[in-house]
Amino acid sequence: MPIQIKSADAAAKKYATRGAAAGQDYAAGVASPRQDWAQATANSATTWGAGVQQAISNGSFAKGVNAAGTPKWQRKASGVGAQRYGPGVQAAQNDYQTGVAPYLSVIASLNLPPRNPKGDPGNIQRVAMIAQALRAKKLNG
Repeated sequence: MPIQIKSADAAAKKYATRGAAAGQDYAAGVASPRQDWAQATANSATTWGAGVQQAISNGSFAKGVNAAGTPKWQRKASGVGAQRYGPGVQAAQNDYQTGVAPYLSVIASLNLPPRNPKGDPGNIQRVAMIAQALRAKKLNG
């Protein structure tokens, strides 16, 4: 006897309806996780690495990109992404400030050679000094 299953349309409608109503459950789960997120995530670094290596071996990234295609990316990015971009950036303002401040401090502390006329190869030396200092900050904290 064949198994009775829902249609893809019915399953998608249920997914969307239940998902839209689950915002408070989501927030409650974030507020009171069963275990500390940072510790659990850090403890799974080896598993994450193994999964990434397996995905690389399987070509999963390219397969996923090809399965979605440009039309899906455009539809989701111009619809959902465009709506969420501005509020997301605004919500991240303090995190951005905290993250960028140490790098701006590094740039401010540099003793750069004088700026030369536009197109002068000496200007690249200034850029290289900034790039090296920022890379050192990123790698050494």
